[in-house]
Amino acid sequence: MEYEIKQLGKFKYLEEGSGEPLILLHGLFGALSNFRDLVDYFKKTHTVIIPLLPLYDLNILETSVGGLAKYVQKFLETRNLNRFHLLGNSLGGHVGLVYTLKNQDKVASLTLTGSSGLFENGMGETYPKRGDYEYIRKKTELTFYDPKIATTELVDEVFSIVNNRIKALKIITLARSAIKHNLGNELQEIKVPTCLVWGRNDTITPPMVAEEFLKLMPHSELHWIDKCGHAPMMEVPIEFNQILQGFLQKHKIQSN
Repeated sequence: MEYEIKQLGKFKYLEEGSGEPLILLHGLFGALSNFRDLVDYFKKTHTVIIPLLPLYDLNILETSVGGLAKYVQKFLETRNLNRFHLLGNSLGGHVGLVYTLKNQDKVASLTLTGSSGLFENGMGETYPKRGDYEYIRKKTELTFYDPKIATTELVDEVFSIVNNRIKALKIITLARSAIKHNLGNELQEIKVPTCLVWGRNDTITPPMVAEEFLKLMPHSELHWIDKCGHAPMMEVPIEFNQILQGFLQKHKIQSN
C-alpha cells in the first residue's frame, strides 16, 4: 500500500486507523516502509501516527537528539495529542526517551527497539569516499541478521542519502549527538511502563545495551527475538507485533 502523507502546518506525518494513539519514531535511515507491517497490523486497533522527522532540515544548532525531541513535542502539541503510546527504533528510541523524560504525564507506554541512548555502533564518524556503493551495501546488511532484508531498494535509499553531501553531514552530526547524549544517569527517572524488544543478533545496539536499559529503567520489561538484528519490526514483524500487542493491552489508556 502507498501511504498518504498529511500536512499540518510545517509538520508532515502519516496517520492510519482509529483508536488509542500509537506514535512511531523512525531512526537515522528510517523510511516509512520500515514500519509497514506494524502500521498494517495496528491500524485496526489504534490510530497509528508517524511524524516525518526533519533529519536534514533543521539548522545545524538544532540538528541533535534534543532538537528532534523538541520537534516531536511541537508536533504532538499541534496535533493536540495529550495521551498516547510511544515507540521508537534506533535514533527514534533515543528521541522518544528524551521526550518522555520531560513529558511523562503524556506517555501511557514507551516501546524501545534497537534504541540508542546508552551505546551504539553507527556508520562511524566519517563516510567513505562518495560513490562507494559496495561499502554502503555491506553496512546496510549489518543492520539485519538476514542480509537479504537489505534489498536493493533499501540500499539505494541509504546510498542516495550518504552520497548527498549536505545529508551526509547532517547524518554524521546526528550520530555524534546520539553518542554524546548518553542517558545513563537519567533513565531511572522514567516511571512510564517500558517495553524493550531486542534482536539477539543486533550488532549496532548489542544485547548488552538492552540488558543495561532493563537494569536502569525501573518499570521496564525485556523481550528477546532470536535470529534478528537492529530492526525487529522489519525483520521479524509477526513476532514483534505480537509482543507489542500484548504490552499495549496491558497498558491501555485510562479515560478520565
